[in-house]
Amino acid sequence: MTLLRGPFRTRRRAPGAAGTRMWTWFMLPGTLWMTGFLIASLLLVAVLAVGTTDELGNPRFGFDLGSVRALADPAYTEVLARSLGYALLTCVICLLIAYPVAYTIALYGGRYKHAMIAAIVVPFFANYLVRMYGWSVVLSDDGPLLRALRSLGLADGGTKILNTGFGVVAGLVYGFVVFMIIPLYAALERLDVSLIEAGRDLYGGPVRTFFFVTLPATRQGATAGLVLVFLPAMGDFVSAQLMGGPDQIMIGNLIQDKFFQGQNWPLGSALTMLLMLVLLLGMLGYLRRTRKDEAEARR
Repeated sequence: MTLLRGPFRTRRRAPGAAGTRMWTWFMLPGTLWMTGFLIASLLLVAVLAVGTTDELGNPRFGFDLGSVRALADPAYTEVLARSLGYALLTCVICLLIAYPVAYTIALYGGRYKHAMIAAIVVPFFANYLVRMYGWSVVLSDDGPLLRALRSLGLADGGTKILNTGFGVVAGLVYGFVVFMIIPLYAALERLDVSLIEAGRDLYGGPVRTFFFVTLPATRQGATAGLVLVFLPAMGDFVSAQLMGGPDQIMIGNLIQDKFFQGQNWPLGSALTMLLMLVLLLGMLGYLRRTRKDEAEARR
């Protein structure tokens, strides 16, 4: 890329092999640190999953597949299916909420777009647990939301949000919707607006232009947002604990219970490995979709 700087012309040079090697060495300590602890923790959990417990509930290393076989229990498969359903529903709702927000900011925000993104992101820097406690107060039976709905005649005295599946999903959406907004905003920010104008010039209405031009052009951002929401929502336990009841527990609550209250570390480890397997399948699906999109873009 040629740049004009005064009467001289300079050429921006790509980083050479020495520069690349330097940054590789800078990244090496952090990479080894993260990889080492990640692999060590996964190996420990995998070994505990085939371990046993003594009379006092303390974990003991060994080889016993009882905890692995227990995963087929209908009670555990029901919790896993519920967690999967909540996570997928959260992804859909977050996408429906985040797309109009990101679209409006990216295309109509003007010089205020960065301030708008900051206004959305900065509140999420607060502690997740504190935000969930605040959200549970808003959704409580005497909270401002239900009081407003009752005053409008849209709810009665028996209407409840907490201790329901809707309350759990509402908590998950509130906790992770920002993870959908950011990648969608980045994709829409890179979108060539002339494509939308070309769609309209070809007599495509706003809805038709959106589905045939804007949506396909931002599909990678939407896919990234779905993954970023699905992964933490699947393993979340705070929302179900604060806004759900015994019938709304998720696999994260089950794992927490086995480790801390039930003193059954092998079963908790087996449930953890099952959760990791589901998340791994989600990541593999995302990577496969990404490679396919890149291959289509190169054609």
